[in-house]
Amino acid sequence: MARPVTLFTGQWADMKFADLCKKAKEFGYDGLELACWGDHFDVVKAAESVEYCQAVWNILGQSGLTAYAISNHLVGQAICDRIDERHKDILPEEIYGDGETKGVNDRAAEHMKTSAKACRNFMDAKPDDTDFIPVVNGFTGSSIWHAVYSFPPASQAFLQKGFDFFGRQFEPILDVFEEYGINFALEVHPTEIAHDIVSAERALEAVNGHKNFGFNFDPSHLIYQGVDYIKFLRTFPDRIFHVHMKDAWFGHGDGTVGVFGGHTEFGDPRRYWDFRSVGRGDVKFEDIIVALNDIEHEGPLSIEWEDGRMNREAGAKEAATFVRRLDFESSKTAFDSAFASDN
Repeated sequence: MARPVTLFTGQWADMKFADLCKKAKEFGYDGLELACWGDHFDVVKAAESVEYCQAVWNILGQSGLTAYAISNHLVGQAICDRIDERHKDILPEEIYGDGETKGVNDRAAEHMKTSAKACRNFMDAKPDDTDFIPVVNGFTGSSIWHAVYSFPPASQAFLQKGFDFFGRQFEPILDVFEEYGINFALEVHPTEIAHDIVSAERALEAVNGHKNFGFNFDPSHLIYQGVDYIKFLRTFPDRIFHVHMKDAWFGHGDGTVGVFGGHTEFGDPRRYWDFRSVGRGDVKFEDIIVALNDIEHEGPLSIEWEDGRMNREAGAKEAATFVRRLDFESSKTAFDSAFASDN
């Protein structure tokens, strides 16, 4: 069978979970990737209550949907970031607290550990017995993102301190993930400790190659940087724990805003790059499917729908159709084996 097609609920957190489930089924999705905000998935409740997990599955089941992953991006961002007032808008009050960086970092790290138990409880309550390693997708934040452009000059020793801090924060988290049999998948992304292939390699080194640390592949965050997103898949074939299908285009602005965004809003026609509905940007999704087949990745294709120029319901429905039509099962035989004499 071709891969299941799921919808990431992060951009739909303004909708009640039950209502979104009904719409997602109508749009043509097999399941949801559950965001840990809005009323879609409560990490603390899921970690404490099997009944809560069963209730979530009941709502999914009523719409004929399934799930393979939860996503804890917002709290994850606070684990390594230098905290400022922006974080207050995305974090639970009990995580943000007084906004002091170390306290926020540490509380966010503990919450991410809790998400491993929550994911385990949730997947153990799954009505059908599917053989897969559950995934928590997320961000890590970065204490050195402000130094991505090296002025004042940032030495490699200065940058290494950021990777070392990430390692100290995340290795204990990953040990808890290992205890519960859950993988953590970093969405490689500007503002995270890993935003391209080289920084992803350094992040992996920083956690000593921990077997439960890998990546949520999302080409939309790589393409406009000039990063070869197909090379990313082939560089980390055993670390691709989850896949986002999200599109972007670049080179469509008017030349007044560069790759760093010019402090403009998404959808501004001056921008050099922007996110687009799947199939309407510059990402070569056919190449992605071929590469996923080559590395034998069989997990869901999760559409993260973002396009400030398009109605999201029309876009989500179109994206599901596009991805389902594009995907295909890998061949189990050589195409020219029929010519062999023993056939």
